[in-house]
Amino acid sequence: MAEAPQPNSTFPRPSFFIMAGIPGLGDAQAWMTLVFGPMYLLALLGNGAVLAVVQIDSTLHQPMFLLLATLAATDLSLATSIAPGLLAVLWLGPQPVPYAACLVQMFFVHALTAVESGVLLAMACDRAVAVGRPLHYPILVTKARVGYAVLVLALKAVAIVVPFPLLVARFEHFRAKTIDHAYCAHMAVAELVVGNTWANNLYGLALSLAVSGVDILGISGSYGLIAHAVLRLPTREARAKAFGTCSSHICVILAFYVPGLFSYLTHRFGRHTVPKPVHILLSNIYLLLPPALNPLIYGARTKQIRDRLLETFTFRKGQF
Repeated sequence: MAEAPQPNSTFPRPSFFIMAGIPGLGDAQAWMTLVFGPMYLLALLGNGAVLAVVQIDSTLHQPMFLLLATLAATDLSLATSIAPGLLAVLWLGPQPVPYAACLVQMFFVHALTAVESGVLLAMACDRAVAVGRPLHYPILVTKARVGYAVLVLALKAVAIVVPFPLLVARFEHFRAKTIDHAYCAHMAVAELVVGNTWANNLYGLALSLAVSGVDILGISGSYGLIAHAVLRLPTREARAKAFGTCSSHICVILAFYVPGLFSYLTHRFGRHTVPKPVHILLSNIYLLLPPALNPLIYGARTKQIRDRLLETFTFRKGQF
């Protein structure tokens, strides 16, 4: 049973928190493993397969597929950062989480989310160059530049997310030891601290708007250039082929930003109208649904990935 803090009671910084999962669902929490368990399994198998195919097939060592492999690695890491703890809480009930481990999870969840958003922007820019300036694409987009871009995205994510655990670590007293959430989200932990959390609230809002807002603007601008280039093509077949090269990326963008938008809006503006269990469910779906869907989208819609996977499974089946 999760503890119910008494009014005006405070605790010194705890050595561990109690992760409550999805308060309000009671014993029905266990049934949610039937939703999030398959999501995590799909994320592991799908992204692992994409990484293996890109690693094995030297013909896929091209900028577009290296960005796809980066996305798969990010998805695999993001899902693994929350899914094991989430499934343990849903199946076994509230679980203790060491204080330091909570801050580490907080960092990785938010940093990997920022990296994923940045990778989607990089993929949009890659498609804009491929469609808008196809003759110059091999010169403008190289493997070395993709490597530099990924390094910059990782360093940027570390720099902007490090303040999250530091802003929590500065507090010495807490109102409760139970986190009413399924993972150590920054604001879920900040709600427990005793003290003025205006800096936490302000930084969380500014970071959401700056990272997602800038990336969405960049993606929109890239697709504006793509649309301009596609509409200038002479035939309908050429326009359909050019647009088809971007269809997988568009699906991945929608899978990432649409659940994220719902989660953000319910947290910022629907606290008094949307039940907390719904908000927590949306938050977990936002983090686990894209890693589960992305390899399916690219596996089904990217010919090189699809053909290589079919060849691999056909060869192994023939061996038996």
